Amino acid sequence: MIKIGKIVSTHGIKGELRIFSDFEFKNKVFVVGNKLVIDGEDYEIKSYRPHKNFDMVTLNDYNNINQVLFLLKKEVYFREEDLKLGEDEVIDTELMTYKVINKDGRTGSVKEVFFASPTNKIIRIMLDKEYLIPYNSPMLVSVSKDKKEINVDVME
Repeated sequence: MIKIGKIVSTHGIKGELRIFSDFEFKNKVFVVGNKLVIDGEDYEIKSYRPHKNFDMVTLNDYNNINQVLFLLKKEVYFREEDLKLGEDEVIDTELMTYKVINKDGRTGSVKEVFFASPTNKIIRIMLDKEYLIPYNSPMLVSVSKDKKEINVDVME
């Protein structure tokens, strides 16, 4: 299971839920017909729309605010096997488990993955010292999902 976000409130009286999510592959999760997992139960997305910094959904056949109040403040998950990521797509939390290898043979680890801006993903790695590498930088040579390795080319 992959944590997608949290239901923070309802919206309107027709059972729409406001989900706060910073998940990087929302376009693959928030699709009508997909199933979200809340408290171990599957809920089918019946409608979706982005609204400000939130993801607005209606689930199952709930069409009244009173029917969805029990879901407030709950964590929202998605099954990893349903995500269908491309060959070059990796979940940020999975990157944290990857081994980092510099071209000179030094090895290290990923300490953090964050966004400096909405389109600029940064990877904080630790080799002999800490480095911040933009995800779309030439210093990030390759990411291997099979080997769980990130090859970098950082200079002293």
